[in-house]
Amino acid sequence: PTYPKDLKKRAKVNEVMDWFNTGFYRDFGYGFVYPQLFPHHKRPTDEAQAATIAWGRERARKWLGILNDHWLGNDNPYLVRDDLTIADYFGAALLTCGEPIRVEFTDYPNVQSWLGRVKELPNWEKVNQPLAAFREALKDKPFETL
Repeated sequence: PTYPKDLKKRAKVNEVMDWFNTGFYRDFGYGFVYPQLFPHHKRPTDEAQAATIAWGRERARKWLGILNDHWLGNDNPYLVRDDLTIADYFGAALLTCGEPIRVEFTDYPNVQSWLGRVKELPNWEKVNQPLAAFREALKDKPFETL
């Protein structure tokens, strides 16, 4: 039921997931979060690492602004207006990859509200226990964040 049979609605769901995957996630995940978390994503010099993180932060803020104002603006409770779809699950999973480095979305109220709604869904906590444990294991490590 979260992947509509109606082709126009399905196309909208596909559009949102494509937006997350080809734009947002590249810069947020690979340009900002992962270089701080995973040794194989760390840049070879401190200077290159700092530049990558700064660039990733700037790009992530741009994408979060689009998510906040375009996709979730106009009081949309979910990414495709009033209906919870797989795009919401997908997008929330990509956003929460920033939780281990303590990314918060307070500057993006629509994003923060939407993510809160998704996290209230049944089984969210159970499914995301490994992420919570990973975040807890890194709680004392310093990170650059938004």
